[in-house]
Amino acid sequence: MADDISRHRAEIDALDEKIVALLNERANRAAAIGKLKANGGAYRPEREAEVQRRVAGANRGPLANEALAHLFTEIMSACRSLEEPLSVAYLGPQGTFSEMALAKQFGASVEAQPCGSIDEVFRAAETGAAQYAVVPVENSTDGAIGRTLDLLLATPLKICAEVVLRVQQNLMAKGASMKAIRKVYSHPQSLAQCHNWLSQHLPGAQRVPQASNAEAARMAGKEKSAAAIGPEIAAERYRLKVLARAIEDDPRNRTRFLVLGSHDAGPSGKDRTSLVMTTHNKPGSLHELIASFATHGVNMTRLESRPARTGQWEYYFYVDIEGHQQDPKAAKALAELHDKAPFVKIFGSYPAAVL
Repeated sequence: MADDISRHRAEIDALDEKIVALLNERANRAAAIGKLKANGGAYRPEREAEVQRRVAGANRGPLANEALAHLFTEIMSACRSLEEPLSVAYLGPQGTFSEMALAKQFGASVEAQPCGSIDEVFRAAETGAAQYAVVPVENSTDGAIGRTLDLLLATPLKICAEVVLRVQQNLMAKGASMKAIRKVYSHPQSLAQCHNWLSQHLPGAQRVPQASNAEAARMAGKEKSAAAIGPEIAAERYRLKVLARAIEDDPRNRTRFLVLGSHDAGPSGKDRTSLVMTTHNKPGSLHELIASFATHGVNMTRLESRPARTGQWEYYFYVDIEGHQQDPKAAKALAELHDKAPFVKIFGSYPAAVL
């Protein structure tokens, strides 16, 4: 048995050397492409989406697609950083789901800039203080993030990618026993998402809302009888022990994030387009507008209304459709929409996130 283990280890060592050589060859190719690009730009979300789909299609196991996706995200991140380290603003502080979304999309080889509000995240990318911005836009349980939708109306930034993150809530504390917990800190949304679990397992604990899950973790780290609810990254940041994992009442809960930048993403083969429009104040006007998508065979996946704040009971309608705005069907539908609607703004086309 010892000889067999030694033989396998020797083969693994030889494979590791080949992997290192291949990774460096890939990095050299990526750097060469970067030098040949006429318009520069190390981050091409459509290309990275194509790579991930091809890797998943080539996978025959035993590694899971999710594991390979994580590995290739970091490979592409490291290769990108050779050309130009990206600066990415996100809704902070550190130890939040927003930071996890940034890592899922960009990998570790970036300059991550936590911001205190969604407004600050937009401003960082608009002024050039950061090249990209990551902002939450909707949660499958709690709905749309209104401030993000409002800011999209005025920003010159384009949506160039999206990230969908499973919201896994965890109970974390400085001590190792749930019996000692008398207080639970967390963001109000997280407390609501774990209501049933808390009622069953910690019925006597006081629930204390905080501005963020990261702040909750920081507070819990100061008190022996306190715990926090939040992502595992918060436990790592603030050196807390995870006492219970996946305590959210709905395991299907997801949060969707947008990546904003100064450029559009090209077609990747599986894309989404987001836009906003207004309607004429007459019966059937909304139906007339969205009929443009059905006429040209374009699937509408989301329709959200927001008050226009004119005092006239007028609304903006936020729409997501399948396909890239350069696709023939989508292009015809959008051209028809521009002719019919009083106002249309296309936020961008981008690769559809892998759930």
